[in-house]
Amino acid sequence: MIVSASRRADIPAHYAHWFVNRVDAGWCAVPNPFNARQVSRISLAPQDVDAVVFWTRDPRPMTTHLPWLDALGLRSVFQFTLVEYPPGLHPGMPALPERLDAFRRLAEAIGPERVLWRYDPIVLSSRFNPDYHRKNVEMLSEALEGYTRRMTVSLVEPYRKIRKRLEQAGVDLLAPIESQLAGMFADMAAMARSRDMEPQSCADEAGLHHFGFSPGACVDGELLRRLFGVTSGKNKDPHQRTACLCAPSKDIGMYDACPAGCAYCYATQNFERARRNFAAHDPLAESLLGSAPCPTVPGEPIE
Repeated sequence: MIVSASRRADIPAHYAHWFVNRVDAGWCAVPNPFNARQVSRISLAPQDVDAVVFWTRDPRPMTTHLPWLDALGLRSVFQFTLVEYPPGLHPGMPALPERLDAFRRLAEAIGPERVLWRYDPIVLSSRFNPDYHRKNVEMLSEALEGYTRRMTVSLVEPYRKIRKRLEQAGVDLLAPIESQLAGMFADMAAMARSRDMEPQSCADEAGLHHFGFSPGACVDGELLRRLFGVTSGKNKDPHQRTACLCAPSKDIGMYDACPAGCAYCYATQNFERARRNFAAHDPLAESLLGSAPCPTVPGEPIE
């Protein structure tokens, strides 16, 4: 079993203490996002977990626990989102020099193969135009050379809530123009390769393979087999989008849990509710946001 921690919330940045407590307990509770009364009990015992995929923008609270997790046999990789916008778009984000330093220190601790750079999501607007992203990728790829072996990209999904937030932040989303995107993505792919990084796309529906990006998987079963020799993750996760190539995993996060307030966030429906949830969070709770009751059916196996 592969554990995802998490597409729904930045657990390393905001819930590291909770995660460590749940590893110590050997399991955690995860309510169904669409039916809170349906709760799964997910094993975090090393013998049941092939690998953990962490998703983060700031791994520092988790970094100090990695030697302990590795000693337990709980192996991990990090999907590290590093994209730079003005503070109004991601107000809870540490300054860029801090994030770059955190990325490098993490890669030095666990190796560049286990720290995967996400330049995501790519917001296109009159201000954040292809030249803006070219310059950003050039600057960031230079800063990260030798500290990662992969760069993954994806365009922002213009969901209604995302459009509304970006408009409130003064960002006028532009419809992608194929001719402009072709040049931008071709240049990005070339920059990544020049820094010994494999350019990959996430849930690619734009045909980025034409511009030098191989279709990628964020929960990458092949990478985990290569790194750790795990045997799970050979198939595609049927619960993800059609274009998503991720291997099956158990996500232990919850929506409306991240207090960062990023305007382009998919996983937060209501920022105020997310801040309240975070403020009320108990690191000793069974689930990320509270003390959700776990299944009590006699003999029910831990997933």
